[in-house]
Amino acid sequence: MARKRTSTTTIEEILPEAEPMLQPITETIEKNYMPYAMSVIISRAIPEIDGFKPSHRKLLYTMYKMGLMTGNRTKSANIVGQTMKLNPHGDASIYETMVRLTKGNEALLHPFVDSKGSFGKHYSRDMAYAAARYTEAKLDPICSEIFRGIDKNAVEFIPNYDNSMTEPILLPTAFPNILVSPNMGVAVGMASSICSFNLNEICDGTIQLLKNPKTDIEKMLDIVKAPDFPGGASIIYNREQMREIYETGAGSIKLRARYKYDKEANCIDVIEIPYSTSIEAIMKRMTDLVKEGKLKEVTDFRDEIDLHGFKLTIDLRRGTDPDKLMVKLYKLTPLEDNFSCNFNVLVDLVPRQMGVIELLSEWIKFRMGCVKRELQFEHDKKSEKLHLLLGLGKIILDIDKAIQIIRETKNEKDVIPNLMSGFDIDEVQANYIADIKLRNLNLEYIINRVKEIESLQNEIAELKSTIESEAKLKALIAKQLKEIKEKFGQPRKTQLVYDYDVSEYKEEEYIENYNVKLVLTRDGFFKKITLVSLRGNDEQKLKDGDEIRVEESASNTDEVVFFSDKGQMYKAKVKDFDCDKASSLGDYLPAKLGFDEGEKVVYMKVLNEYKENEKFIFIFENGKGVKVPTTAYETKSNRRRLTGAYSTASPIVAVFHGAEPFDILIIADNNKAISISTKLITEKTTRSAQGASLFNLKAKQKIVTALRDYEEKYPTGKNCRKIKVPATGSSL
Repeated sequence: MARKRTSTTTIEEILPEAEPMLQPITETIEKNYMPYAMSVIISRAIPEIDGFKPSHRKLLYTMYKMGLMTGNRTKSANIVGQTMKLNPHGDASIYETMVRLTKGNEALLHPFVDSKGSFGKHYSRDMAYAAARYTEAKLDPICSEIFRGIDKNAVEFIPNYDNSMTEPILLPTAFPNILVSPNMGVAVGMASSICSFNLNEICDGTIQLLKNPKTDIEKMLDIVKAPDFPGGASIIYNREQMREIYETGAGSIKLRARYKYDKEANCIDVIEIPYSTSIEAIMKRMTDLVKEGKLKEVTDFRDEIDLHGFKLTIDLRRGTDPDKLMVKLYKLTPLEDNFSCNFNVLVDLVPRQMGVIELLSEWIKFRMGCVKRELQFEHDKKSEKLHLLLGLGKIILDIDKAIQIIRETKNEKDVIPNLMSGFDIDEVQANYIADIKLRNLNLEYIINRVKEIESLQNEIAELKSTIESEAKLKALIAKQLKEIKEKFGQPRKTQLVYDYDVSEYKEEEYIENYNVKLVLTRDGFFKKITLVSLRGNDEQKLKDGDEIRVEESASNTDEVVFFSDKGQMYKAKVKDFDCDKASSLGDYLPAKLGFDEGEKVVYMKVLNEYKENEKFIFIFENGKGVKVPTTAYETKSNRRRLTGAYSTASPIVAVFHGAEPFDILIIADNNKAISISTKLITEKTTRSAQGASLFNLKAKQKIVTALRDYEEKYPTGKNCRKIKVPATGSSL
């Protein structure tokens, strides 16, 4: 009878055996997660020393076995189907892998697949590749160097996933493809990001390292100047940063787009962009800038990619300086972008982060092993042939005897033993002699074959000498690299621009400058009004019961600071505010600047320079006051909010700013006041200072206001003049 399950049923009742099934999380990770992580690292995401991931290697080897090094192209669908014998991960992922290796996609400096049809472009996310049934491909001629020696046992082979065929563990690349082809991959807990270098420079750098394994980083930087990206563009070159990448295999390379200016059409044609971005990312950012009103120099921009290659056209407003605009676009858009380097490579199935010299050294070790295996294969083949010819040489002394032995042997199975005993040769040699055609049993044929013995012996001796000599192996590899350089080398695509020649973006140079009037009200409303709109209409609209607290003239490029009643100072740019009319209420400042809840603005000052002789003066409810130098508010970073701008021991009543001493009127809640010069107020260098007492107050009395230009509002204020502090107030 089945057990009825209730809301109070425990897991022990349902599964009494559940407890033995429980295991520590560490054991779960070790048994389940770690094998997965290792599989992703070793078998998918991280390239090996030949410069390929398993998916690349399986695809290219399949094409090689299909005979696509020569002849006509075949349908991509056919290639994908054949590759599934080695890579059972689905046709879509295989075709995607193939797309990136094609000439049409333009993702590699030296594509491995000669393609026909639409394969998209690496610099466009939206330009999709055609289906595999429509496109055609074969191997590019450079693949002859990728597979050099593969049929001569240059690398080890292993069975494929179903043991129906074998595949190479690595490809015997005859040049350091690991640094010539860009490669990126994200594994579990690690990633790899390898930029491409120019084939000519890498070959020269490798040859230098073959000649002198102790070549230092400075010498290598002179030979292999910098990465070279398929998309061209320019590198902002800094030798110190490049040295760090060459030494550690980690660092960042700054790339910027290249452009030309069409004077007739008044437009900029961007013809090369950083390898790490796309045209869609650039256009989206430019669209955002236009919406934000930060790209007023541009009237239109569009994608003009065609059969001639990449082009992003930017139409300019009349009078716009194209070079100056591009400096701005470099700063604000992905037209200048960073490529993060992480040279993480599998060496003997162990992931290692290596610099350029270390990577080339590891490739040299790998390549020497491939060449040695290849030479050993040739040595063994030639030795076998020599062995046969030495046996053939013995019958030259008496061909008739060989014929007689064969003719007089009654049983076929005795032919080989009789030849062996008749000429003192082994079974292999006897089989070779017995298989010679009757027409070749003439003296001329045999003498010609025997003549090869001496040349074979010399070749075998040379092969053996090379195999046993590290110097000769390196010389052979260097020779091959020179041949590859001559055959496949091409000029640099990515230009070097030294960082000290680069114009830096300075925001203030791009801000439209004009004179404005700034108005701050007691209730926190702020207006930026152009002088043009003020002409004939200077009456300010205010909220009922509100009044103007501060009015200042400024320029659109100025910086303005605001003090709040919570002891905080806020910095802003005048340009960050929209222009208002006198008839509008303006921006509500606490919302605009992100004030804390209940926080109110008490003072505003246009402040571009922080001078020692200029002071902020704070008057508090408890009758105290303090002067603080303007320099105390200068910050190195562009902080928008500065806490602890003044002492909050007593509520703030008023804030003033000035260099020369001036008079202020301080009024208490009993309608008594004092008029003093600011030179009587104590100066402190710290912002949190409370200062000294200015006004003698009785218990429960407090200061309610302080004014600078008070004569019009309080004509009798001059009668409250004091020359010492603290002072007792006089009646107004």
